[in-house]
Amino acid sequence: MKLSATTAQNSFKYGWLLSRIWPYIKPYMFRIILGFLVAIPLGLLDGVTAFALKPYMDYVIGGKSFEFSLLNHPFVITSVQMAVILPIGVILFAAIQGVLRYTNGYLSSWTSAHITNDVKFDLFERLIHMHPQFFDENSSGIIISRYMGDPGTASAGIVDNIKTITTSLFGALGLIAVMLYSSWKLAIIGVVVLCVAFLPVALIRKRIKAASNKNMVIGGNITTNINETYNGNKVMAAYGLQERQNKYFKDQTWESYNVGMSLYKRSGWMSPLMYLIASFGIATVLGVGTYLINSGQMTAGSFASFVTSLLLLYKPVKTLGNTLTGIQNIFVAMGRIFELFDLEPEIKDSPNARELKGLNESIKFENVEFEYIPNHPVLKNLNLEVKKNETLAIVGNSGGGKSTLVNLLPRFYDIKSGAIKFDGTDIREYTIESLRQNISMVFQDNFLFSGTIRENIMMGNPSASEQELRQAIESAHLQEMIADLPDGLESMLGERGLTLSGGQRQRVAIARAMLRNAPIVILDEATSALDNESEAIVQKAMDNLMKNRTVFIIAHRLSTIKNANRIAVINEGELVELGTHEELMSIPEGEYKTLYEMQFKKQDTEEESTIGAL
Repeated sequence: MKLSATTAQNSFKYGWLLSRIWPYIKPYMFRIILGFLVAIPLGLLDGVTAFALKPYMDYVIGGKSFEFSLLNHPFVITSVQMAVILPIGVILFAAIQGVLRYTNGYLSSWTSAHITNDVKFDLFERLIHMHPQFFDENSSGIIISRYMGDPGTASAGIVDNIKTITTSLFGALGLIAVMLYSSWKLAIIGVVVLCVAFLPVALIRKRIKAASNKNMVIGGNITTNINETYNGNKVMAAYGLQERQNKYFKDQTWESYNVGMSLYKRSGWMSPLMYLIASFGIATVLGVGTYLINSGQMTAGSFASFVTSLLLLYKPVKTLGNTLTGIQNIFVAMGRIFELFDLEPEIKDSPNARELKGLNESIKFENVEFEYIPNHPVLKNLNLEVKKNETLAIVGNSGGGKSTLVNLLPRFYDIKSGAIKFDGTDIREYTIESLRQNISMVFQDNFLFSGTIRENIMMGNPSASEQELRQAIESAHLQEMIADLPDGLESMLGERGLTLSGGQRQRVAIARAMLRNAPIVILDEATSALDNESEAIVQKAMDNLMKNRTVFIIAHRLSTIKNANRIAVINEGELVELGTHEELMSIPEGEYKTLYEMQFKKQDTEEESTIGAL
């Protein structure tokens, strides 16, 4: 499935999305509820300053004393005392609000980070179990964007924004309460106007969804470009591709800019329109308020308190508008996340899969057909049997299907039709894990992970003993290289093992395969990165690796091919010849003989001279 083609179809199904994210929110409900409880007084305290203006205007500015009774005891607060009490009260409430704001922010950050990590952990676990064709079809940039970027946007944002809504909502309610206390008539006008001003938010949902999806694809392409620039830096330098990469980066960046500006042109009018509607409300309130004061229905203090509340109300309402816009972005990201969760690997265990416990007789390819792209066959009706402990060399034209053939054995890909059988049982009836545990692979370009040499070799068998590790190192002729390194086995490798030479990386990979000690060995151009002298050394190690094992070798070295029990010639996806070197050379104008005359004859002489020199 191509991730760039997904469109977050369920991003408006809010109930469905929340039901999917709920299992990640549920473990942290105590802290989330605690955060919401903190958010309520945090919002309500917004109305304290506006509320304090009424007594300040009526008693301090008016020079009146405030008289009240408590438990049948009369009390009097003079205007001077009120002038001291009110500012101190405002400062005290501001301090309390500051503590609550910090507590709310900490709880929000803690829960958001934990929910985000949980989502990332589950997504990454699904990613590592996806089949190789998934990685063939999707660029690294798109995968990084979808699997690492969207969880942060969705799971962290949902808690933050719900708390922001809670704070803003209760802030608005507190201010509306002050407005109602000051004048219920003016409050009705103010609230109606603010509700009308709030409506434009609902009109831009689909535009946000479309822009968010476009930017996701563009962002993934930009990341891919950066990855390719890093990994392909030598090719870029050698062929002068700097300007090409730079142009691609600029084009993608400007495309992202155009998407953002297009969205702004369609939704940027929302904020000015809200302010315009609000200004009509303020003008109406000022006119009606003046009438109420002149008619004696309202004091100047009540009016000042009301107007302050109304102006302060724009902040939580504006925050609500921006937050709801942000929440739509979050729901789009959530829609994309759950599309990833709903992806099922095309290659998985059958319902009654059983464990493979070694190879006893043979491996058979029966009428095998395979294609990467529909209606473009790579292997065509291929039939082949390889006996236990037999070594089969596979040769043929470039792109003829040699690597594809061996990649089908560990089920990196599944065949279109036919069957591959181990001891008469279709490999699809075995668990993938047990199938791959019975196969050791050495590739042409072996990938080494960041870490130590020890860690990379031990990946072949994490439970191997120190003695088994040492034996694998000796068999792969790595002991001298390791002895020359300051930290020996604990030497750190750079990304992809690039601190080692090609030949050294290959020998580490061979040691890793040896440590696995699997009954089936696949060598895909395993010595192609070595010169003749290095290959002669490693060939001895490979001979040890191949002893008493069933071996498939894709090789370009004649010495490797001639030592095989049989040679399979694969051209254009078909098995065209099968036999020993001598048998195939005896076929007049045969495919293998032609290949030998074109590629191997000169190599044969060179290899003999190299071996003689050793």
